[in-house]
Amino acid sequence: MSPTPKQPLTDDSIQVRQVNHYQFSWVAGDPGKPGTWTLQLVLDQGAWEEFLTLDAEDAEVLKGLLKRSATVFYDVRRRTLMFGTTPAGQ
Repeated sequence: MSPTPKQPLTDDSIQVRQVNHYQFSWVAGDPGKPGTWTLQLVLDQGAWEEFLTLDAEDAEVLKGLLKRSATVFYDVRRRTLMFGTTPAGQ
């Protein structure tokens, strides 16, 4: 007999999703103030979207990591990007 799940699996219960597309945007700040970078993540073929607010330095680093990583995951609950996967022992 298999255990009965406490709750049904829903879109909101999936915590780690694959990044399929991303888009950087820049919004101008007040005169004399720096602007704000945002990063839109499209996850699981559009099943979920997430928007992150970044400073210019973080945006530059993330752009490079996203370009170089064939596989990227995003933990929705912890708001954490994970780049690539490596087999155990490598």
